[in-house]
Amino acid sequence: MTTVRRAVLTLPAAPLGPDNPLPALHHLGAAAPSVDERDRSALPRDMARQLGHAPLRTLLPTRMRDGYGRARTPTTLDTVEIENAHLKVTVLPGLGGRVHSLLHKPTGRELLYRNPVLQPAAFALNGAWFSGGIEWNIGARGHSTLSCAPLHAAVVPAPDGGEMLRLWEWERLRDLPFQVDLWLPANSAHLRVGVRVRNPHERAVPCYWWSNTAVPEDRRILAPADTAWHFGYEHALRRVPVPRSEDGTDRTYPRESAHAGDWFYALPDGQRRWIAALDADGEGLVQTSTDRLLGRKLFVWGTGRGGRRWQEWLTEPGTPGYAEIQAGLARTQLEHPVLEAGEEVSWLEVYGPLAADPATVHGADWAAARAGVESALAEVLPRAEVDSAYARWRAAADTEPGPPLATGSGWGALEVLRGGHELPGTPFDPALLGDEQRPWAGLLRTGALPAPEPGAAPWQTPISDAWRDMLETAPAEPVTEYHLGVAQWAAGDLAQAVRSWERGLKNAAERWPLLYCLAVADHEAGHRERAADRYAEALAAQDGGDPLVTAALARETVAALLGVDRTAEARAVLSRLPGEVRARGDFRYLEARLLCAEGRPAEARAVFDAGFEVADLKEGAEELGELWSRLTDEPLPDAYEFRMRAD
Repeated sequence: MTTVRRAVLTLPAAPLGPDNPLPALHHLGAAAPSVDERDRSALPRDMARQLGHAPLRTLLPTRMRDGYGRARTPTTLDTVEIENAHLKVTVLPGLGGRVHSLLHKPTGRELLYRNPVLQPAAFALNGAWFSGGIEWNIGARGHSTLSCAPLHAAVVPAPDGGEMLRLWEWERLRDLPFQVDLWLPANSAHLRVGVRVRNPHERAVPCYWWSNTAVPEDRRILAPADTAWHFGYEHALRRVPVPRSEDGTDRTYPRESAHAGDWFYALPDGQRRWIAALDADGEGLVQTSTDRLLGRKLFVWGTGRGGRRWQEWLTEPGTPGYAEIQAGLARTQLEHPVLEAGEEVSWLEVYGPLAADPATVHGADWAAARAGVESALAEVLPRAEVDSAYARWRAAADTEPGPPLATGSGWGALEVLRGGHELPGTPFDPALLGDEQRPWAGLLRTGALPAPEPGAAPWQTPISDAWRDMLETAPAEPVTEYHLGVAQWAAGDLAQAVRSWERGLKNAAERWPLLYCLAVADHEAGHRERAADRYAEALAAQDGGDPLVTAALARETVAALLGVDRTAEARAVLSRLPGEVRARGDFRYLEARLLCAEGRPAEARAVFDAGFEVADLKEGAEELGELWSRLTDEPLPDAYEFRMRAD
């Protein structure tokens, strides 16, 4: 029998800490990928249409999740375990529904890369993310904003009559509800995962999904393709041969790549969708799906200093490295297919062990290696069986879940309350409305926002057209003008947003939120001096308030002042901060920048020599290396080497 039960897991973990209290107004500025002209004519029509379509302007309505550090202590995490005689699956419903472990019981073998620690790092779209396991990425290119967020979880009847774990939530970047159903048939060694994304709106919405699986990097990665689209940190997309690149390197072995990069495999139409990571004995993990999950990808960190440093950053010393095999709705992650009004998209994925002849798997004949793996897959999991399991699951996808095993956010309940959406199988009960949603439920009920608590950071702002319309007709109080401006900014109506914030500022008792928004608007428009003025004014207006807000404002204020060479003012801001804030790695880095700008390079170098860690350093960050190069001609120490570009 298969069982689904609550359990706990204890890991060394760095606490997530509080979210950033400031609205995520900064433009993402993601450059459209360049495509080699020799390859452009070979782009499939849907890929050419979808490349660069509907990029995010900002991360609104979410907040940045950057309150974590790097001090880890033993921490007990709630899990849900799905187990039969063949597999034990450990799921973390409080951390994006991550599959932490896929243990093959007959051999005692872990099929995934299982990180022995939980160390957040700034890899998700909104910050905190951690490596390892199987993750579910929805919204836009990158790791989901839900990577470290709780999902709703409950047990429902499985298609084969046993039990199934259902995870569901409301994804806020694209305003879409989704569900992930996981079950193990009683006599199967392969985990079934049914996924559905629904568009309940009367408008088309860009859709994105990639399931990412971390696997040990001492594997060969096989997929049924002779070419791939390579995408690196230079943001160039070009078609390359598989398995060997132009220089003869076999890119199907992650350790053979010098630099980090993505390989999106060009699977032929009609080809069964699968990807496998197999060791020297021809054993390991396979992932396959119904055809709707179109794309397959390999990500590697590379053997360069930056890639190695990032691998160390994400775990504890001595832990072997990993690569990622991924599966998505489009051929590449640079595409966002359109989900039309009222439509839904669904598919079935399967994960489990696979063994193939090692001589064939690792042989020089790539076609034979692929054929050998596909034949082994057909023996243990025929394509028709996956299609049949999908059909049975679809019949159960609307089944209402039982009592909750875990609880997600109240944002879905708010959207259902506003829109009257009917979403069988994924209930968003009004009882889930929490403190963050109650002001907006009040706007729905009364047509006006309540007055905010004095000194408190502003609530998060729903930004859809429907909420913006309600804000435009609500009484024009400063709190309304603030939130209306945020919604307008998110929609790309920048001038109107600035006007709303300026109107609100005239009568605002709490001025700093509006001043902050105007500072960001000036910064994005290139008015750097005025932006620095407004950042400083916002910080002064907030002085003595919430320490979390003070630190967040000070970090941006110092950076803005340094950007216009106002070092004396930047020094004054830093000097007023509490010692525990100035001791943080991000503020030590600002101190080194300031010392360099003040003409004190030896003292700036001393900050590096003393050591610091910027906990929320972003993937591929180059600023540490750039500052170091202004201080010395010596090589950048390994501790600060996070650069990922090939050059």
